[in-house]
Amino acid sequence: MRYFPRSAPLVAGMAVFLAGCDKPLDLDLRGAFGNAPSTAEAARNATQARPEPDSRGIISYPGYQVAVAQRGDTVATLATRIGANPQELARFNGIQTGDPLRPGEVIALPGRVAEPTGGPIQPPSGVDISTLANGAIARADAQKVQTSALDPAPRVGVEPVRHQVARGETAFTIARLYDVSIRSLADWNGLGPDFAVREGQFLLIPVALPGEDTAPFDASEAAVVTPPGAGSPTPTPPSAAKPLPDEVTVPKATPVKTTAAPDLGKTESAAKPGRMAFPVQGDIVREYAKGRNDGIDISATPGATVKAADDGLVAAITEDSNGIPIIVVKHSGNLLTVYSNVGGLAVAKGDNVKRGQKIAEIRREGSAALHFEVRDGFDSVDPMSYLVPG
Repeated sequence: MRYFPRSAPLVAGMAVFLAGCDKPLDLDLRGAFGNAPSTAEAARNATQARPEPDSRGIISYPGYQVAVAQRGDTVATLATRIGANPQELARFNGIQTGDPLRPGEVIALPGRVAEPTGGPIQPPSGVDISTLANGAIARADAQKVQTSALDPAPRVGVEPVRHQVARGETAFTIARLYDVSIRSLADWNGLGPDFAVREGQFLLIPVALPGEDTAPFDASEAAVVTPPGAGSPTPTPPSAAKPLPDEVTVPKATPVKTTAAPDLGKTESAAKPGRMAFPVQGDIVREYAKGRNDGIDISATPGATVKAADDGLVAAITEDSNGIPIIVVKHSGNLLTVYSNVGGLAVAKGDNVKRGQKIAEIRREGSAALHFEVRDGFDSVDPMSYLVPG
């Protein structure tokens, strides 16, 4: 079963509203909406550059080492250059020995190889002040001071967190988990233009610039990735130690004692749960999980009809990074529905559609399943709260 990128439908839903912007697209979607404060600039500028590797491609820290691939490298050629076992290196990173590597791609080492000249990058507290001072004196007064060859000064820096990609994670969710920009994460790890990551891959998390107020990552606070169908972890309820704040409401006007009954026949039905029909009939193979899967995946026969879940307007038709169409339909009550992994489009942007009307078909190539989302404005909600059979 192929899992669909969770960020692609979100970007598609936003494209309608961002089409007229004159600034670069915020890939992390951390920009301001309405009058909300924007954190996009901070996310772009809060991290420093990755340390340069040695001539072999090794970046060494006290806790671990990584190798940076060069142009034309495979796992086998990289292993030969750094003096590591190719099979062990490939197995540790979940790839094959003959797999080609992108220039700049980071490969985790299962064990240590020969240290670079000067040793591993040391934390700031381990700086050898005497060595640095001797080097400064030698450079400042080389004509008057007799000097001897010194060992290379130690490199100083913060050891970054190393994250192993779990099933269902994307580069976007990992960047948000550690509060870094997707560009910084891609630059540090040599990710491709599609920001693709693989299960089991090790990623270096960019280090914050000196002076930035960023809290250290606590692995216990990371979102738990559960297998499909296992459900989501139950959140900790409020307790006596941390009760919810008292809510005080003050009415602005005296309540009206009697009101005329509204004419429901002339009133547009409000957005409410249970009003939408299933877009396609089939088993749910992946459930909604806030922050990890922003919709549900429904299995279906290739070529099966995909129907509009409710009356609405086709607000956008775009494509994901693989060129597969995505349809976004706007409904009353500020609701959006998103349909991805489809083909054979039967509607165009700007069309009005009715509930149950054919809008597309399930693709005849690849995974035979529909990824379906419901969004209240920009926020994803559980589609099962809005869907009813039929």
